[in-house]
This record gives sequence, C-alpha cells and structure tokens, in this order.
Amino acid sequence: MSIIIEYLWKDRKRHLGMPLSFTRYQLSEDRLFLSEGFLNIRDDDILLYRVRDIDTRRNLWQRLFGVGTVTVLSSDKTMPTLVLKNVKDPLFVKELIHKQVEEMKLKRRVRFGEIATVGDNDDDDDDLDDR
Repeated sequence: MSIIIEYLWKDRKRHLGMPLSFTRYQLSEDRLFLSEGFLNIRDDDILLYRVRDIDTRRNLWQRLFGVGTVTVLSSDKTMPTLVLKNVKDPLFVKELIHKQVEEMKLKRRVRFGEIATVGDNDDDDDDLDDR
C-alpha cells in the first residue's frame, strides 16, 4: 500500500559551478520536505504550523542565474532550520510557503505570539508596572 502526497511545489538544489549533489525540496498542504543523497538518502520534513520565520537571500551569482536561498526557521525539534539553497524564484517560494503556513495555523488554531527580548529598554511599556 502506498500513500500519495500531492505537492504544491517541487524543486531541487541547483549547482552553480559546485560539485553535484542530490537535494530535493517539496511542499505539500501541511509539510515542507527535504530529501538529500543518492545512495544513502536522508528524508526529513517540517510541519508547516511550526514555522516561525521565512527569510530569502540572493547573492550576485544567484541573481544572475535566477535562483536564491530560502531559510525556514521552525520550532521543529529535529530540524529547527531548513535551508533551501539555489531554488528558482525564491520570492515566489517564500510567499507560497508563507501562505501555506498561515492556512495550517488557522486550520489547527495555532498562533505563536511575538517573543519580546528580555532587558529591552527601548519600549514604552515600562510604565505598565506602576499600575
């Protein structure tokens, strides 16, 4: 018996003059998948409702080749950071992941609040302690 997963997006790591490696990325409705390797394959995934932040970066070479790096930060124990290197159209990928993350958080009724840093003296909430 096999399970069929419908993917919203698939891509692979592109090599800009670097040695060949086998890295694939896939996005489903509720998870982001990473598969690495050729003979020995390592598979991992992140549940989208656990994603905390998404970042994109494009250096000069990446911009010339139309690729970029998307970094996904999550509260996942086994993979708190997933870096999708040299994927096509990284801004589109970031927005697609963001859209799915928000849908999954609403569906699961999960909301992570913003975390304030301890010892931050630049805020206006200091006078709330006096009330």
